[in-house]
Amino acid sequence: MTKVEKAVSLHDKGYNCAQAVVCAFAEDFGLDEQTAYKMSEAFGLGVGQMEICGAVSGACMLAGMKNSGGLENIGKTKAETYKINRAIADEFNQINESVICRELKGVQTGTVLRSCTGCIEDAVKIVEKYIK
Repeated sequence: MTKVEKAVSLHDKGYNCAQAVVCAFAEDFGLDEQTAYKMSEAFGLGVGQMEICGAVSGACMLAGMKNSGGLENIGKTKAETYKINRAIADEFNQINESVICRELKGVQTGTVLRSCTGCIEDAVKIVEKYIK
């Protein structure tokens, strides 16, 4: 099963968009799925407020897991991690015309730019490109 297939399968089981992305890669980053599930729960539905897409938020969490130097290197890796986050968000925005959940879902316009499943697929592909 590919990471895209795994993430979509998790979403189909009820994981939110952030959880689907993060949990699809949990093992690769030394996380147990329970921890990954819990830490990403509040980021679904655009951090519960239809702001930044949960799939993008999940991808950015993984950027921190991959790039951060941890407590031994406080402050030394932040700038590079922020660059990776920006690249993730920029590419997602380029593909989907937004990174804002309510815009992607067409809440105000009635025009859906991308389904949750599509957002998850795109975020996973971007993670594979920038992080994996």
